Amino acid sequence: MIVMARHIAIVEDEPAIAENYRDAFQRQGFQVSLYDNRPAAMATFCQTLPDLAVIDVGLGDDVEGGFELCRELRSLAPTLPIVFLTARDDELDVISGLRLGADDYLTKDISIAHVLARVNALFRRVDALQQPHREPDKLDRGKLALDMDCLTASWADTEIPLTVTEFWMVHALALHPGHVKNRQQLMDAARVVLDDNTITSHVKRIRKKFQLVDAGFTAIETAYGMGYRWKVA
Repeated sequence: MIVMARHIAIVEDEPAIAENYRDAFQRQGFQVSLYDNRPAAMATFCQTLPDLAVIDVGLGDDVEGGFELCRELRSLAPTLPIVFLTARDDELDVISGLRLGADDYLTKDISIAHVLARVNALFRRVDALQQPHREPDKLDRGKLALDMDCLTASWADTEIPLTVTEFWMVHALALHPGHVKNRQQLMDAARVVLDDNTITSHVKRIRKKFQLVDAGFTAIETAYGMGYRWKVA
């Protein structure tokens, strides 16, 4: 049986950067297509979807073209893995990208090795969700259940739509309830490089996602001046 290489679409308007990521992905055995603008990318996606899309926010004169592309692509393919990879690290941009349905938001100061690790993690999630039912590798903490194969989380049997970054932060906190994790430890767990304000924003978004399911959610406590911990039930 011939196994087709997974197809990654990179939407990036700077040729040197696009080619650099293309070469790195191809060395890992992926098939890669490059697009430097939103209309060209979307025209192709309407005909044939990639297995994963890596999108820059600013696409030439279309300063928020990546956001619009993400919105269109998510409407077309609700489960397609989408990653923003951009120089724009403003908190509002991160929030906007995730609200539009991206699975992750990475900045270009992250190493290519980390980008590859994050992409492979998303593909592991896709593979696990497509596998026949089997006993999953889980971490249970009261109402919290983390599926380590699918990289999914649930609270009181209701799925919480966490990004990969958010999943690993929750995992780091819940793995040792009561232990304080500082911002650097949360970054290490999520395999990302973020400033303190962005870490804080991630934690706020995580809390809000749980609170949409359980308004009384208080499991993530702030240890002022130190970091965060998962409250022992």
